[in-house]
Amino acid sequence: MLTHLLNKFSKFVWFTIKDRPCMSNIVTQRFIKCHNKLREENRVRSSRQFALSLDYLPQSLSEILKGRRDVTIELLRKAVEKYKINPVYIYTGEGPMFMTEEGHKSFRVLTIVTNAQEDERIVHVPVPAQAGYAAEMGDPTFIQDLPTFTLPDYKYKVGTHRSFDVSGDSMEPTLFEGDKVVCSFLEPTLWETSIKDNYVYVVVTRGDIVVKRVNNFLKNKKQLELISDNSFYEPYTVNLGDIREIWYVRAKVSPFLPSPQNIQNYLYDEVRELKQTINKQTQLIDSLNKTIERLLDHQGIVAPAKGQANEEAEA
Repeated sequence: MLTHLLNKFSKFVWFTIKDRPCMSNIVTQRFIKCHNKLREENRVRSSRQFALSLDYLPQSLSEILKGRRDVTIELLRKAVEKYKINPVYIYTGEGPMFMTEEGHKSFRVLTIVTNAQEDERIVHVPVPAQAGYAAEMGDPTFIQDLPTFTLPDYKYKVGTHRSFDVSGDSMEPTLFEGDKVVCSFLEPTLWETSIKDNYVYVVVTRGDIVVKRVNNFLKNKKQLELISDNSFYEPYTVNLGDIREIWYVRAKVSPFLPSPQNIQNYLYDEVRELKQTINKQTQLIDSLNKTIERLLDHQGIVAPAKGQANEEAEA
């Protein structure tokens, strides 16, 4: 039996996947009431039209309406999106059957996976699935096919967590390609106040998943600035309306374990680059001094020698 968790304050619905994608009988009864209400108000002409509009077999819908089968989570999701059925009513019996236009726009679905003991598992989103996740994250059947795991630390037993593969080199040297970041879900109602500047987050937009440091401009500009640790990549902004999910990065899992020799080489490279930078700055200063001397000579002004200038100052 598939269970659910509901947060009606943030208008975020958690669909929990377990053994098979069906709802409890009471949820099915409320779904049938919503169907009948649509028929009464002539918003659908027939049960067949209702089924076809949701890409569902009319014969299977007939079985649900006769009480012989429970409504599936996928059918319920499509009905919520298509006909603005209120998920709060479906799961609790409270509130109106249908959402207002404003409420429907702010509605989001977050699917979680639990084991037989109702313990939530961490869903992992590998690189090949990330494009699909961004496009179909409201589809519980897509989430159901992703790998899941648990971690022993207690902090991962509370709340909802995801892990994502890191791709590319934009976050080096903090994160490398092949690393995995373990994240906790950040509710949209907390984005404006809880996103901390210069912390690392996974930002899911309508077509992409990125791991970046974030500067929070939601309050004034309705934007986030996304920053790479690799200075080769320029910062850029993303509008609030394009953001679907935000996950706070809490840990990383890396296949790369640096040896002492690697650390020593890394420090050596850092010192070498610093020396090169200092040498370039010294050359720049010398060039600037020569340019000033030529300008002074051109104007008939002789620059005092360094020792002479000190003697004149002491006199």
